[in-house]
Amino acid sequence: MREEDIAVSFDGVHQRRPVSGGNVPAAGGGGRGPAGLPFMSFDYGPAAHVPPPTIGGGYGAGSSGGGGGFGAFEEDAPLLDELGINFTQISRKMLTVVNPFRRVMHLHEDADLAGPFIFCILFGVCQLLAGKLHFGVILGWTSLASLYVYMVLNLLVGRYGSMDLYHCGSLVGYSLLPMVIFSLLSIFVPGRGVLEFILAVLTVIWCTRSCTTLMIDLVPNAEEYRSLIAYPCGLIYTAFCLLVVF
Repeated sequence: MREEDIAVSFDGVHQRRPVSGGNVPAAGGGGRGPAGLPFMSFDYGPAAHVPPPTIGGGYGAGSSGGGGGFGAFEEDAPLLDELGINFTQISRKMLTVVNPFRRVMHLHEDADLAGPFIFCILFGVCQLLAGKLHFGVILGWTSLASLYVYMVLNLLVGRYGSMDLYHCGSLVGYSLLPMVIFSLLSIFVPGRGVLEFILAVLTVIWCTRSCTTLMIDLVPNAEEYRSLIAYPCGLIYTAFCLLVVF
């Protein structure tokens, strides 16, 4: 049997040729090197070009498969909208709390916890600048205060109207904004003088009035219980005020 040389091609066809003297190239570009070793041909042949798959699972830019491609990300909503954070809405709600004579109650019908969480963090930062670490205390007290007001409010109004816990947490948190301002001002007020105690009393009244007014306007038939609703709100913000003063 004569020795044969094999030239391998990428088109899947094995070509055999008899060995003859010298380096005779085979069909498709195969041949034998100077050392007599066979080598492969790089002739791809008529194989069709397959485009690489896209991220969405389809092939090519014009693929219309169910997975979609890069264009599918353009249809997604912004991340802040998916998380329910709307800074324009938060700023409008802040103005209703800062200005007690401007009552735009329909803004607080859409409750959120993004604004209260921001105020709690700012409150903790102001306390940290004063040398007090109260982040956990502020968040814990706000949660317990929301539960406390929720129970008192629903026991008072009964079947005439109700407010869920999520709404109570939103109103209690937004009414904490004057306390944040007072905490920031207390950094620049030297000592525990008369001025600081006057500011503390005004801040408690401000927070209590804001929270009570928002709850009465959002809960039907709650106007007759204004003083009873204001009492637990006043206790809550007095406790926050004591964190700032002492």
